[in-house]
Formats: sequence, C-alpha cells, structure tokens
Amino acid sequence: MKKMTAFLVTLCMLAALLAGCGGANKSAQAFDAAPAEAANGAYDMESAKSEDGGLTGDTAADSTVLPEGRKWIITVNMSAETEDLDALMETLNGKISGLGGYVEDQDSYNGSMYSSRRYRSASLTVRIPAERVDEFTEEMSGIANVVSTNLSREDITLSYVSTESRVKALQTEEDRLLELMEQAETMADLLEIESRLTDVRYELENHASQLRLYDNQVDYATIYLSIDEVQEYTPVEEPTVWERISGGFVSSVKGLGNGLLDLLVWVLAKSPYLVILGGVTVGVVVLVRKRKARRAAKKAAKQNPTEESK
Repeated sequence: MKKMTAFLVTLCMLAALLAGCGGANKSAQAFDAAPAEAANGAYDMESAKSEDGGLTGDTAADSTVLPEGRKWIITVNMSAETEDLDALMETLNGKISGLGGYVEDQDSYNGSMYSSRRYRSASLTVRIPAERVDEFTEEMSGIANVVSTNLSREDITLSYVSTESRVKALQTEEDRLLELMEQAETMADLLEIESRLTDVRYELENHASQLRLYDNQVDYATIYLSIDEVQEYTPVEEPTVWERISGGFVSSVKGLGNGLLDLLVWVLAKSPYLVILGGVTVGVVVLVRKRKARRAAKKAAKQNPTEESK
C-alpha cells in the first residue's frame, strides 16, 4: 500500500507539471494573439528589453501608449524646480490624490543653519495608475519647472505567464493531494502526503505573492521625483553671449553679497568666542610689553651706575 501511495503521489506531481506546461502554452498563445501582433507580429528582441530615454514635452506624453495584452512595469525619474517648495508640495499632494495615486516615500531637506541661502529640497516616490502617467507629467509641467524626465518600461509578460501557470499547476496538485489524503489507509501514507502538501502550499504562496507584486507594479507606475527650491529657474534655451556675460556678472555680485552676509552671520555667531580670544590676546600683549619695559629699565640701570649712586 505504501508503494502504491508513493506511486499515486508521483503520478499526481507529474500530472500537475503537465497541466502547468499546458497552461503556460495556452497563456502564451493568448498573449501572442493579443492586439500586440497587429503590427506584423512586431514584438522583437528590442521590445522585450527595458526601454528608456530622456523625455521632454510631447515625447513624454505619448510614452505610455503600449501594446495591449502585455504586462509592462513603468518607471519614471523626474527632476523639477520651484520657487516655493511648501506651496508646490501642497498642490502636488492634491494632484496625486486626484489621479488616484499615493506617496510611497518622502524625504525633505530644509537647508543648513550655517548658510544664509536656505535652499530646500524634497525627494518623493510616487505611485500613479499606469494609465494616468501622462496626466501626471503634464500636471508637473504646469506647477513646476521640469528640468528632466526619464521613462523606462519593462515587459514582464513571459515571467508573469510562467508564474501564473505555475500557480495553477500547484493548485491542481494541492487538490489532488487532498483527495489522496482522504483515501490514505495508513499513518505512513498520510504523513508522506502531508509532507508533500506542505511543500506545495509553501511554494504556492510564494508564487501567488509574486503575482500580487507583479500586479501592483503593472497597475501602478513608480515615479521617483526630485524637487529643488531655487531663486531662479534653470533656463531652457541656450543663452546668448551677452546673456552669459550679464548673467555671470550678476551671479558674481550675488555671490559676493552672499559671501559677505555669511561672514557677518559667522562673526555674530562666534562673537562670544571672539571676545574671549580678543581679551586673552590683549592680556598677552600687555604682559609682553611690561616685561620688555622692565628689561629695558634694568639694562639702563647697569649702564649708568654712577648716576644712580648720586
């Protein structure tokens, strides 16, 4: 009976494996039959790889028009500038919520107390529904000065189909093992079936978790957003020679003014130490002068002994 049970368990595993392979082939055929082949079956090696490139303006607006029936993970890296970080963050949070997204992670930098130019910045990881990425990039262009935008997309169709087929195969094997468990006649057979069932359920949970992760990454694009607070926006067009000269002169004057202001702040901040240091310095100078005067007096007295005796 033990050999018969082991044979049935092995047969069950083989049947589940064949079912998984068959499911994978059918799923792959279903994806291949999708509208993605409308362009002469043009899913070549390049489209299977991650696609990325710097995008600005209208180019970014058309970047998420992807073939249907495939699984894509969209990632955007964006850098922007603003003259008022607080106002931008308030507006941005409203835009994100309005698009059905959310902020996954956020870091802020409020500048340094040792500098008069408290330039602040923020870094955010934003999740936006994949079909609304274009709207988000357009919204950002309207509320901030977008310096750069980079979009990449990864086709995970094959990995998704393979994982999905494996889940179905494991579910089939699990059902079959449960049936065998009801038919087990000895404790040894029952323990053997339970051991295999535990392994199957563990593997099933891992693959199901991977599918849920894939679904989240596909449904929601990931946007890494870097925002800097500036006094002046970075110019979009290449400046002329005169603009470069005048801009450099103005920048030098501002730099000099900021440097003097920083020096004043430093002096005032360190004034208690400077007062103590100045007092010590004056005391040392006075002592040195007194000592020199005494030495000079003694030397003069030795040179004129007769005058002192009179």
